[in-house]
Amino acid sequence: MSAAAYVYPWDVVGDASAADSIAGLGVDHAVVAAFYHGTRALTPRHPMRRVVVAEHSASYLPVGDAWEQVLPPAQGWVDAEDAFGATAAALAGAGVPTHAWVVVDHVDGFDAPHVVNAYGDVYPWALCPSHESALEYAVGLAAVIAARPDIAGVEFEAAGWYGFDHLHEHDKVAGVPLSEDELYLMSLCFCDACREEYQASGIDVGGLREAVCTRLDARFAASAPLPGGLPDPDLATAVLATRTRVANRLRGAMVREVRTQRDPDFPILFHANPDPRRSTAFTGLDVATLPKDTGIVVNCWNGSTDKVADALGHDAPVNAGLLGVRGMGADTDALAAQAIAMRDAGASGIRLYHAGLASNADLDAMRGAIAAFREGAR
Repeated sequence: MSAAAYVYPWDVVGDASAADSIAGLGVDHAVVAAFYHGTRALTPRHPMRRVVVAEHSASYLPVGDAWEQVLPPAQGWVDAEDAFGATAAALAGAGVPTHAWVVVDHVDGFDAPHVVNAYGDVYPWALCPSHESALEYAVGLAAVIAARPDIAGVEFEAAGWYGFDHLHEHDKVAGVPLSEDELYLMSLCFCDACREEYQASGIDVGGLREAVCTRLDARFAASAPLPGGLPDPDLATAVLATRTRVANRLRGAMVREVRTQRDPDFPILFHANPDPRRSTAFTGLDVATLPKDTGIVVNCWNGSTDKVADALGHDAPVNAGLLGVRGMGADTDALAAQAIAMRDAGASGIRLYHAGLASNADLDAMRGAIAAFREGAR
């Protein structure tokens, strides 16, 4: 039974008290961003700043000459060559091990093959895993992380299909609310590499594209979301199987790269959704097809244990991700009860989002949730 919290390097670098504050939560380890997409973040307790703007995806640690042309450029928010390493060292001094937090196919401001929807629109925030260069990119992330002597595990986010459902700067896409089926169709990729994958599966690419556009156009002409996805169930099954094969190829390659450098007990977790159609940071996948000796973190930010229950029954350990920041919508008064519910539902651990973004009151709630999670497991 493990408990951890997410942390950005900028939460710790330059703040001599941050590591002790994180240790005081009672975590078994911290999950620290090593490769992360662009963001704007508040730092409510930092002695030198209150807002950090990371304008694009960046590496928060040196990647070495072998991967310098493949992986994102170095971070630029602070003059620290290895911000991740400085964070891990500070946490180690407070008795907290570090796991690396690696965002894979959610990439921005980076020249790489991206998802192309059925209308031909490019999603510059989403790498397409059908491309060999995207596979090389993912393996590069895994190789750099696995070589770090200062980490005790890794979590891969968006390691598979990432799609339309993306929080973007000044977002203006909510005017026509889409169902989960419609979000899935908006996330299907039709780039050259994906067209080849469909064809290899015996799928008529032109027919698929027409079916997707017809279904979505009907939604855009309607006043409310429509039921169902692709009308042909055989086509829907073949498309999902193709996407599962592509995503499993990416995840398998990353795990093999890590295992070449680390022992079999080194924890490898994927942020996941047990519904294989989802194309979000918690990537849709078939838990039964996960690489051996890996686990998952499922998003339980709404407090429901459904995703934990849906993911159980396989060899992969299931960890519940809980939202601990009231300003982002968390019910922090119920956080301890949520942690207990996750444990009772079968979760082997909890992951709290996010120690750096949290207010002092939020940190108190996280501390209580971790204590409650452990208390009943004794």
